[in-house]
Formats: sequence, C-alpha cells, structure tokens
Amino acid sequence: MSKISPCLWFAGEAEEAANFYVSLLPDSRIDHVQRNVADGPGGKAGTVLMVRFTLAGESYLALNGGEKCDYNHAVSFHIDCADQAEIDRLWATLGEKGELIHCGWLKDRYGVHWQIVPSILPTLLADPDQAKAQRAMAAVLGAIKFDIAALQKAYEGV
Repeated sequence: MSKISPCLWFAGEAEEAANFYVSLLPDSRIDHVQRNVADGPGGKAGTVLMVRFTLAGESYLALNGGEKCDYNHAVSFHIDCADQAEIDRLWATLGEKGELIHCGWLKDRYGVHWQIVPSILPTLLADPDQAKAQRAMAAVLGAIKFDIAALQKAYEGV
C-alpha cells in the first residue's frame, strides 16, 4: 500500500463507485471494505464506511462521508491511453451519465474529473519544431474527446 493515496468522498455510493472504477482498468481490485461499527455521519452501523481499492496499481480510498461534496476540475485523474480504442472505451464508460468537457476532460456520474489522454500527446507538444507543436496544441484546444489520428494530422500540417 502507498504511503499516500487519494481519498474520494461520497454521500453513500463509495462501494458502487469503487466497483465501477476497478472494472475499467487492468491491475485494479477492491482490497477491503470497512463497515461502520456504529451509527455516524457516514451511515448506520453495518453500512459501508470506506472502500480501499487499487486502480491500475495505485491505492485509493472511497469514503462515505455523509453529506454530498462536489468535486471540481482542480483535482482530476489523468489516464494515459496507449491507443484510440482505449480512449474510446474509457470516454464512453466514464462519460456515461456524466459531463463531457473539453481537451480530453470529463466528469463522471459521481462528479469526479478525469483526463483521458493519448500517450503520444506529450511528444507532439514537445517537438522542437514549434510549428508542429503549435498545430498539435491548436488541435488539443479544439477537441472534446481526443482523436489520435486528428492530432497526428494537425501536427503534420495535413
């Protein structure tokens, strides 16, 4: 287990959300479900208080804190995607019942913000040929969901 890990606050759907997230990526699992030992802000005795889970090899905690708290885009989770199929799958799954934003960002059904980004993007943006890098950045700024082929074409000036 990591010494430091994100804790996501939920109003009662911590276990549901953790199960949803671990279904998305390899090397993901539910590690432990902690139930309330007494009635409290997180729920009645016996209901789920916390879920410790691993997502793509990283430790997370989902907490039923009682009242609903809104997330914002100041903290988001970046998923590095190897290909268009992975982008499309994650975009469709995480975006379902959520909000599609821009530049590869979306807010899922629980209000958590995600960045679904192709692995090649940093390479395109860091090209020493500034014209190529600027065309790639213009394509990024005009995108909702990333299309690797469209980014490549913009980068190449096609």
